[in-house]
Amino acid sequence: MIEHLPSKLPELQSSIFTVVGKWAHRHQALNLSQGFPNFGADPKLLDLVSKAMKAGYNQYAPMEGIYSLREVICEKIKHLYGKAYDPDKEITMVAGATQGIFTAITSVVHKGDEVIVFKPAYDCYEPAIELNGGSVVPLQMKGKEYRIDWNEFRAAITGKTRLVIINSPHNPTGNILSENDLEELSESLKNTDIMVLSDEVYEHMVFDGEVHRSVSRYPGLAERSFVMASFGKTFHVTGWKMGYCVAPAPLMKEFRKVHEFNVYAINHPIQRALAEYLAEPDHYLGLPELFQKKRDMFLEAIRPSRFSFTPSKGTYFQLLDYSRITAEGDVDFSRRLIEERGIASIPVSVFNLGNLDQKHLRFCFAKTDDTLLEAAEILNVI
Repeated sequence: MIEHLPSKLPELQSSIFTVVGKWAHRHQALNLSQGFPNFGADPKLLDLVSKAMKAGYNQYAPMEGIYSLREVICEKIKHLYGKAYDPDKEITMVAGATQGIFTAITSVVHKGDEVIVFKPAYDCYEPAIELNGGSVVPLQMKGKEYRIDWNEFRAAITGKTRLVIINSPHNPTGNILSENDLEELSESLKNTDIMVLSDEVYEHMVFDGEVHRSVSRYPGLAERSFVMASFGKTFHVTGWKMGYCVAPAPLMKEFRKVHEFNVYAINHPIQRALAEYLAEPDHYLGLPELFQKKRDMFLEAIRPSRFSFTPSKGTYFQLLDYSRITAEGDVDFSRRLIEERGIASIPVSVFNLGNLDQKHLRFCFAKTDDTLLEAAEILNVI
């Protein structure tokens, strides 16, 4: 029996999502921690998947994805962001954005390369960088508003900087990058060979009349960027693990080299269904209204509580500041809420540089109205 296997990630612990999920299950807590809806997908989409299966689309799809789906996605991106991608050479279907992110990092990060990551950051970025021999250069966003210090960013760029990872709309904070942020990034990377990985899985969840600023909108960024998107997030089917990556042809060529010998083909009947479903833009353009109503209802319901908040600008996550309630650490407070109050959330410090604790808990509002109102009843008496 092998008892002492050297680890490639010796410092890595179980993710906070796994840990909180176990706590919530053990105490049968109302779970607003993990980012998935507790309501169903559009029956029309489910019917289209069934239709595709019955029509015989149950064998391997092409490695890069079926052409009709790639074509309709490229049309969608051109309409929304003004960027024309080549459906033959610049888009690949992926088994969820996490797989796509891992593949993009693996395709371009070499041993000794540096990758700039803004903290708090979703927890799949850094292990992928380390597994590929890269070094993470973490930059903490500033204040409780989580703003990027662009002077600090420029000072962090070295001759070893290979990649920058950005995420907007942002998990876990619910912020979105501004026009100025994207212009600062573009100007900072001008005349360099530094690439960008833009995690845009919540692109259709932006509120209060704001717009999603994809890197695809900015020529100086689009020419150097992988853009990752998720159908699981968009259409309430996270268990399907279905998304796509777009990138200029030289980057996509390297991406596909890794993808082909890792995943190869993505679920075929679901691709057929999505190709038809995406032909109706209302299926994704209506998402801001849906989720803003849920956000607003949740925040109005907890207004009597001692939590404070700034309404989320995007995603389906809301940060609540509990500093008026207790001085205890967010991990401890999160656990106590599960054990004593029966409600689960995610402590934000685990995503911050040095576990910076700003007394923030992340709650998912992609839930039924009944669930959100039940959560509010709990939070209002804490």
